[in-house]
Amino acid sequence: MTTDTTGTAARDGERRPGGPADSPFVRACRREPVPHTPVWFMRQAGRSLPEYREIRANVGMLESCRRPDLVAEITLQPVRRHGVDAAILFSDIVVPVAAAGVDLDIVPGTGPVVAEPVRTAENVERIRPIGRDDVSYVDEAVRLLVAELGATPLIGFAGAPFTLASYLVEGGPSRTHAKTKALMYGQPELWHALCARLAEVTLSFLRVQIEAGVSAVQLFDSWAGALSEADYRRYVLPHSATVLSGLADAGVPRIHFGVGTAELLGAMGEAGADVVGVDWRTPLDVATRRIGPDRAVQGNLDPTVLLAPWSVVETEVRRIVEQGRAAPGHVFNLGHGVLPETDPEVLTRVVALVHEVSARRAEQG
Repeated sequence: MTTDTTGTAARDGERRPGGPADSPFVRACRREPVPHTPVWFMRQAGRSLPEYREIRANVGMLESCRRPDLVAEITLQPVRRHGVDAAILFSDIVVPVAAAGVDLDIVPGTGPVVAEPVRTAENVERIRPIGRDDVSYVDEAVRLLVAELGATPLIGFAGAPFTLASYLVEGGPSRTHAKTKALMYGQPELWHALCARLAEVTLSFLRVQIEAGVSAVQLFDSWAGALSEADYRRYVLPHSATVLSGLADAGVPRIHFGVGTAELLGAMGEAGADVVGVDWRTPLDVATRRIGPDRAVQGNLDPTVLLAPWSVVETEVRRIVEQGRAAPGHVFNLGHGVLPETDPEVLTRVVALVHEVSARRAEQG
């Protein structure tokens, strides 16, 4: 018995017609023909939506992530408003780390703050393995969403070991990742022990989401762009590969994304992704040559373009759709997350434009 991408168990990888597994999003991830280029936006469920700000008023981030009813409602908001081709589970990358026993909080205006930064082998040992019971609220939220979304696929996600390690070592967000790199270079055995433990936690967290019914997963390595390719291959790739290869038999597409990763795109694909996310700095046709023909791409409109006049937005959207044709599969997205000051109506118009332009291209062959 295996879990398929319809959110229900099916034998022999059966893909039910009209279900999420046959959606344009999943088909594009699998490099299969699509009626139009699918669209979703990183941080589509978030501060750009007035309904999100209203429902999150006076509710902390971690509490929001632990309330299945709230998670489901927030996840559904952009699907209702924008007509995107996929939902992404509302959560935060530090949720599984908190479940693993790390004392942390998500501070408004700052981000994750760790009470005791991880700097020793004893700190690493205190990060315990997790199972479904530790994140039962995530399991429940996914099941609620799969039932509500119907044919619209749900994307699960987690933070990659390097990015999680950076938060834990630094004690919070960092521009330079100096303490992270000092540990990585100066105590490589401790570094690899930390990343191996985080890879185990991340893999378990994603498996819970897959078993509950998500149709794809995205591994965010937000800070990997701080590294050279050589350092990425030595200190990071093996641990990301543990997570992604550990899901090879799960039957769902695996997306791998980082920021500032132009020189790392090929290596990030090698880590085991079916789809490589590309930020706005690298044109998709160039990215495709670096990644190779065996993986789809996702991206990559600069989020700040959405603040420009519509004529500018339209030109850039058309450019990206055209460049995405060089890839064997293309999922339209931003090159990073939606900015809070973005007008939601612009996002809705972008979805419609991508569908219109790419459908016309599909008809023309």
